Amino acid sequence: MQVSRRGLLAGAAVGGGLLVAWWLMPRSYRTPLVAASGEHVFGAWLKIAADGVVTVAVPQLEMGQGITTMLPQIVAYELGADWRQIAVEPAPVSGAYANVPLAKKWIALWDPSFAGLSPSTDTLMAERFAGAQRFNATADGTALAAYELPCREAAAAARAMLAQEAASRWGVTWEECEVEGGFVTHGTNRASFGELAEAAAGYTPPDPPPLRPEPPREKPLSADSEETPAFPRLDLPSKVDGSHRFAGDVRLPGMVFASIRHGPADGSELAGFNRNGAAGIRGLAGIVESKRWLAVAADTWWSAESALDAMKPKWATSAPVSSNEIAAKLDTLLDGGDAYTIAETGFGGAALQRVDIGRRYEVEAAYAAPLETACAAARFEDGRLDLWMASQAPEQARIAAARAIGISTEDVALYPMPAGGSFDARLEHDHAIEIALIAKELGRPVQLTWPRRDELIRSRPRAPAWLLLGAQLSKNDDGAIDAFRMRIATPPAAREFGQRLFGNLTSMAAIRETAGEPDPMACEGAVPPYALPAVMVEHIPVEIGLPVGRVRGNSHGPTIFAIESFVDEIAAKFKREPLTFRIAMLGNDVRLAACLQRAAQLAGWDGGVDQSGQGLAVARIGEGPEAARIACVATARQGEGGVRVTQLAAAVDIGRIVNHDIARQQIEGGLVFGIGIALGNVVKLRSGVPEVTDYEALGLPTLADCPEMRIEFIPSEAPPADPGELGAVVAPPAIANALFSATGLRLRRLPLLSDGI
Repeated sequence: MQVSRRGLLAGAAVGGGLLVAWWLMPRSYRTPLVAASGEHVFGAWLKIAADGVVTVAVPQLEMGQGITTMLPQIVAYELGADWRQIAVEPAPVSGAYANVPLAKKWIALWDPSFAGLSPSTDTLMAERFAGAQRFNATADGTALAAYELPCREAAAAARAMLAQEAASRWGVTWEECEVEGGFVTHGTNRASFGELAEAAAGYTPPDPPPLRPEPPREKPLSADSEETPAFPRLDLPSKVDGSHRFAGDVRLPGMVFASIRHGPADGSELAGFNRNGAAGIRGLAGIVESKRWLAVAADTWWSAESALDAMKPKWATSAPVSSNEIAAKLDTLLDGGDAYTIAETGFGGAALQRVDIGRRYEVEAAYAAPLETACAAARFEDGRLDLWMASQAPEQARIAAARAIGISTEDVALYPMPAGGSFDARLEHDHAIEIALIAKELGRPVQLTWPRRDELIRSRPRAPAWLLLGAQLSKNDDGAIDAFRMRIATPPAAREFGQRLFGNLTSMAAIRETAGEPDPMACEGAVPPYALPAVMVEHIPVEIGLPVGRVRGNSHGPTIFAIESFVDEIAAKFKREPLTFRIAMLGNDVRLAACLQRAAQLAGWDGGVDQSGQGLAVARIGEGPEAARIACVATARQGEGGVRVTQLAAAVDIGRIVNHDIARQQIEGGLVFGIGIALGNVVKLRSGVPEVTDYEALGLPTLADCPEMRIEFIPSEAPPADPGELGAVVAPPAIANALFSATGLRLRRLPLLSDGI
């Protein structure tokens, strides 16, 4: 249910407040876990088997970020289990696993009428919405904020129940018992979890659960440490030996395999195809044609793909877009478009009396391009749909699939599968709709896998952004910034995405619905991390005719690139050393200052002098003590093979570290992703279609392109923050500043080499 202020008032008028009471009343959810033979359920988060195996339910999509290790680690720590007895299973879609922090952050997307009434109201509405809508979405690094405490409480309650059963057998008080390593002990008495589980599951969980005094924590290690992780990833062995099962590995009796063709834009319509073209291809199982796509199923995926090639589908589209047209529109509106103020700090825009230095930066659309293309398997029988797929928003995928074939959402069972990468691409659910329609039409189990071409065509890239930055500088001729202004010409990408995800609109309908609307979420990261006396950020919403969405880093990518490039330009103009110039502007943010100093030490920072090839950048994502911070020094060289990044040194503060190894992997992966953003190839559109549709043409970094990485985490007592976006957004400006140091050329467009060098 999606409640608006108007709907709330109307309900109150008819029902005398009953709707208000229904929406705001506390609610509980039955335990969604089902015990297998020999297993015993302890709430919504874990099961303990007779052999002592502890199975932890994970309600977040595993897409390489390690969440199927992180949450089980928290449970193992709080429960007192041995890591070797921990297993994991995807949690079913349920209100018991509501992602309240994400619902609160996205309240403007699912019900803008309530957004921002007050922090307490936002929290209350987010709790009710997330529970009622079974909002288990994986996004914005909210997993720890949403699930660490519930995991700890569930495990602490189970630990107490196991201790109570052991204490009853030994005639002691349960508080005297110790629970560690998968055993409950008291003196010489000792019992395993497996021995106690059946009886312990019948106890009433203590309220409140007896949490351990300290939350899980791992100490930061040096950049050169090779210490073995205390909690190695649970998913790595199966991924290494190939036994890890993704949606593409699902096999059902009688299953056929489908491929698909989409038109060049969401507004395209299928104009025709040569049905006889596939006549000679053996094993065809059916052709499913929709208004906007054409699918073929066969005994093998390759046969289906070959049939589509032979059938040569044709498309009619009214207004195909090109990259040149998009750039021209952004360029024009950046200067003269209607602007909306979305952020002001300090003295605000009124303090900017003159512009002493101004620069324009251009950031092209960026595609997620995960290694695994969209894939799903489905079976439609007796009015029910079984769906196997990787989804970052599984309930929204269920709703979309149900609506597509005219059944109730309760008649759709979604079996969560891991994703071979996502970078937010799997927040979209087009393939859920398509597989539902194909399965219903064929009347047999089917697996749909998009070709790479269609993954790019149907992908909603991170929105392009043209940014104009201006600063009023101190009269001391030292480059100090007295007032700062940023104008951002970009589509209202977050609102557009929200209309697709929560409103179930098509891409073009979502564009029309949000055209001209200011969008603060589309400009996140635009307020610099520096303590500047005056800041004003303006958004110029631009309708570019190209559906856009979320990609790793989101709007922080363009804004941080522009800010850190701009700061470097000011430092260079006034011959200020870039490190001390930044530290002087940080004010009270000693945590970010510590990151800067440590990154400089790790890189052997030489001051960024001419031809050194060293450049630095910082980023802060989030607000308050929960904000994540990073400083990065890039070293780049220009040689016969072109520009090469030889080293990235990063110092990171993400507060309390739960799993050091996974945090490091996230920073490393983000930095590599950032290299791809900085040095990869532009995906140019011609008549609405990408000019290149193969993976190699994207220019993504290979293992041979990955530089030496030196990464350290700063010890911190702050709450844990997510590291997933940091590397992706800090690497491009650090590399751009390094290239300026190496070559003397200032590159103001991403990708950096899109116009040559």
